Amino acid sequence: MQRFVRLLKKSFRYVRKHKWKIIVWGLGAFFFLTGLLLLWAATLPLPDLTSLSQIRVDQSVKIYDRTGQVLLYSLNNNDVQRTVVPLSQVSSNIEDAIIAIEDPTFYQNNGIDPKAILRSIYVDVTHLGAAQGGSTLTQQVIKNTVLTDDKSIARKIKEWVLALKLTRALTKQQILELYVNQVPFGGSLYGVEEASQTFFGIPAANDDLAQAAYLAAVLPAPSYYSPYGNNKSSLDARKNLVLQKMYQAGYITIQQETSAEAEQVAFMPQKTTSITAPHFVFYVQQYLENKYGADALQTSGWKVTTTLDADLQVQAETIVKQNALSNATKFNASNAGLIALDPNNGQILAMVGSRNYFDKQIDGAYNVTLADRQPGSAFKPFVYAEAFSQGYTPDTVLFDVPTQFSTQCSAADVSNDTPPCYSPVDYDNLFRGPMTLRDAIAQSINVPSVKLLYLTGISNSLQLAKSMGISTLGDPNQYGLTLVLGGGEVTLLDMTSAYGTFATGGTHYPATAVLKIEDQNGNVIEDNSQPAGTQVVSSQVANEINDVLSDPVARAPLGENEYLQFAGHDVAVKTGTTNNYKDAWTIGYTPNLVVGIWAGNNDNTSMVRKVSGFIVGPMWNAVMQYAINKYPIEYFTRTQVSESNPKPQMQGNWQVAGQDGQLHELLYWVDRTNPNGPVPTNPAQDPQFNNWDTALHVWANANGYGPNSPQLKPYTQFPALLPGFVFPTATTTPTQ
Repeated sequence: MQRFVRLLKKSFRYVRKHKWKIIVWGLGAFFFLTGLLLLWAATLPLPDLTSLSQIRVDQSVKIYDRTGQVLLYSLNNNDVQRTVVPLSQVSSNIEDAIIAIEDPTFYQNNGIDPKAILRSIYVDVTHLGAAQGGSTLTQQVIKNTVLTDDKSIARKIKEWVLALKLTRALTKQQILELYVNQVPFGGSLYGVEEASQTFFGIPAANDDLAQAAYLAAVLPAPSYYSPYGNNKSSLDARKNLVLQKMYQAGYITIQQETSAEAEQVAFMPQKTTSITAPHFVFYVQQYLENKYGADALQTSGWKVTTTLDADLQVQAETIVKQNALSNATKFNASNAGLIALDPNNGQILAMVGSRNYFDKQIDGAYNVTLADRQPGSAFKPFVYAEAFSQGYTPDTVLFDVPTQFSTQCSAADVSNDTPPCYSPVDYDNLFRGPMTLRDAIAQSINVPSVKLLYLTGISNSLQLAKSMGISTLGDPNQYGLTLVLGGGEVTLLDMTSAYGTFATGGTHYPATAVLKIEDQNGNVIEDNSQPAGTQVVSSQVANEINDVLSDPVARAPLGENEYLQFAGHDVAVKTGTTNNYKDAWTIGYTPNLVVGIWAGNNDNTSMVRKVSGFIVGPMWNAVMQYAINKYPIEYFTRTQVSESNPKPQMQGNWQVAGQDGQLHELLYWVDRTNPNGPVPTNPAQDPQFNNWDTALHVWANANGYGPNSPQLKPYTQFPALLPGFVFPTATTTPTQ
């Protein structure tokens, strides 16, 4: 102990003796270290703070429904949801609330608050940690834009220096604008505009006092104070603290504070995912990327107003999911997809790509509305439309009898369907004899439809389908007569769009998902609100198709009217089922709405052997019922069918004998290369004539319409009204 006392006295004597030397050296060291610190700060590689107000902030491309109010998704590869707005579009309530709780001296300080810094240091030391920030709004802007978020001393000094410089470079309003657009609100939310839209469903410009206080209350710990977490009571308490600070700072009166504290603020429901109508959203995203490039999606901040009817989309998703789950049990059909659009402009109103986007069991993320599938009999209207355009009418008669269509096989071998032979049947294995085209398409009968495709020509029918929007079909040489029964692959989107051509009276509008694209300043990048259509089918032909597809009497024998008929509404509809029962379709329309649904399995396994009306019909009916009550009622235009062609079967008169006294198929009366021209002088030259007539004569003999039957009318009763009209001679009688 004595030794320690002696040492202490010796030290005091040394200090007294050399105090001026110690002072000089101490001051020298202080100024030297301070100089080094200042030199270090001055030589820091700092950004150009004069341009910080124009710093590029990556902004999400936002995809909205057709109203421009319902946010479907924010596109950003970094999963950042942010909408930059000028300070003029931020409620003054938000500005005051943030300043009151985060930086009360914002308008007075030079970018840093010495008292707050000292207080922060004291708390950090006494708590043996670095928990206290003490940062001004200006410092937070620096931290969020040009510095990392670590808590090292070097970074903190950089932050102070930059904050001082920023205050000289920008106005307080510019600094505040940067802050409100960059401040994090938890998860992928950044900026007050995004937070206001997410929490309250309104722009930041419209936030009232209580809403603004909630936004400011979330800031210090967005995860803890989340309105959707387990600490709502803590958030409420902090919201009230914000209001108290606002009152103390003179921003509000005591009455406003009391009223805002009592206000019950309604928060928007938390989304289970950050996306609505995912199949549709990603379809739009692909469109944008293809047209504008990936960079535009990451940084442009565009507002994309789509064609989607959010209300109809919700209903459609619910109905498809419920029915698809039911079909999985009843019909072994595990999935379904839906397209609804406005035929008068091609705008997609609803797109349901599967029973559930997030259902991994069926690969639900796969969009079946864009998948290549065989359409079955849903393809038939295109062939019938081509036939009507060539002069055939809904009253034209073809015979539904067992027929061998392959010229490589015996005409009498009508039950051989093994390639190269081709002898189609219907779902019920029945044959109905003479049928008008009206009944044949309404009841989806195969043999008359195959005959009609032959009459119209594969190339002609294929070209018409393509002009109506079917984009997946190839060269005519790829297909045979099975095309009319769905032998080619199409997409549900294309098919629904093509059917819309009939609804408009023959004008085709390509399917579109985007109404308008605007940049951050409201400048229009793209506007599709007034699309141009192309007349691809005559109004006469379209009206005839609409008439036959909306005829419940003609459709009645099929037994599907329970699901396909709507009292008081004009609804045309066609179903389709592939022969292997892998695809079931129902597509129907009114003059202002088209709804198409596909059902089946993604892996192409077969369903239960049922016609599509019973697999798809119930869900199609439910969606259509909702939709037709949502939109205005409109009716099809009905036009008189021309019957100027004197050929008997073209007018529906099939009980007519040729010059040989026998009943004949249409090829006896019609040259398929010129159906409105003269009767062929030698119909047997047509490759299919013998096959068709051989099959017909079997039916005729069995049903009392054999040669010279009294039930047959003589051909001479029908006048020759066409120029050069000559009936065939007896030498054209087919071999029996």
